[in-house]
Amino acid sequence: MKKVIDLRSDTVTRPTSQMREVMASAEVGDDVYGEDPSVNRLEALAAEMLNKQAAIFVPTGTQSNLLALLSHCERGDEYIVGQQGHTYKYEGGGAAVLGSIQPQPLDYEADGTLDLSRVEAAIKPDDPHFARTRLLCLENTQAGKVLPLEYLKKARAFCDRTGLALHLDGARLFNAAVALQVPVSDISDQFDTVSVCLSKGLGAPVGSVLCGPKQLISKARRWRKVLGGGMRQAGMLAAAGIYALQNHVQRLEEDHQNARRLAEGLMQVPQVSVQGGGARTNMVFVEVDKSQSARLGAYLAERDMLVGSAPTMRLVTHLDVDPADIERFVGEVNEFFERAA
Repeated sequence: MKKVIDLRSDTVTRPTSQMREVMASAEVGDDVYGEDPSVNRLEALAAEMLNKQAAIFVPTGTQSNLLALLSHCERGDEYIVGQQGHTYKYEGGGAAVLGSIQPQPLDYEADGTLDLSRVEAAIKPDDPHFARTRLLCLENTQAGKVLPLEYLKKARAFCDRTGLALHLDGARLFNAAVALQVPVSDISDQFDTVSVCLSKGLGAPVGSVLCGPKQLISKARRWRKVLGGGMRQAGMLAAAGIYALQNHVQRLEEDHQNARRLAEGLMQVPQVSVQGGGARTNMVFVEVDKSQSARLGAYLAERDMLVGSAPTMRLVTHLDVDPADIERFVGEVNEFFERAA
């Protein structure tokens, strides 16, 4: 059977055989009682790697970010976030729906940052007419773009000066660290709290961790129970997360290399426009004529290749995609347009 090449997202990865082995042999206990040794090890490992006091294991990145927002903010508070940020646009409006927390979205700059002067202008006065601005939320990577370290240091200083807390949606934080060739703590040190997905490029089947100060993580643990995120014998899932953190971080560079191969290959197809001139960590954004995009997607699906359906396609490399897959994919895209000519 021909291999399926799935470039829709790095969430589609499947556990490796080695990861399945450690999952099958994991020690387990009741995590709601704090008695699952594998969960406890995962939380300690994540906190250590990110240089934070504590961490909490949760089922999803959406819940991890929501726990951060609920723990930083109270009803009637506000957080400032990117217009295309996941916590604002792609997570069901959870902060507003479940926390009565008002988002104040701002447009991202071309490099994925938020202009700190515009952030400052958006902070509300201390006045009963306004929500209380409490938190700034950044995202790294943002649409595959790595936020510069110097910018993160400026954001930290800005939040210290203005009294805001600083949260990072670090779903692909390790991609950013590998791209910058720095320890992940060089990035996480600038933030009060950091959410990291284990189920994207790191290749675990389920789960995220929220890392931060002990007191805030304790509050987040209470909110996790309220949200139905308390799991029992979760050690098998935690074991996959441990394996991912210990074995799948440096290999992210392979995904970045494959994304560069993909971008370079697609640049040779005249009917395809690669945005930004190339790959962004493990992502390539391409545009094709709107009249052709649906047909291209169907053509590729018939050949066991899966892509998003939007005219601007986000193609994401991951551990289940190798250089041969990239060559095969580029060849089929080229074949499609040659037949359409």
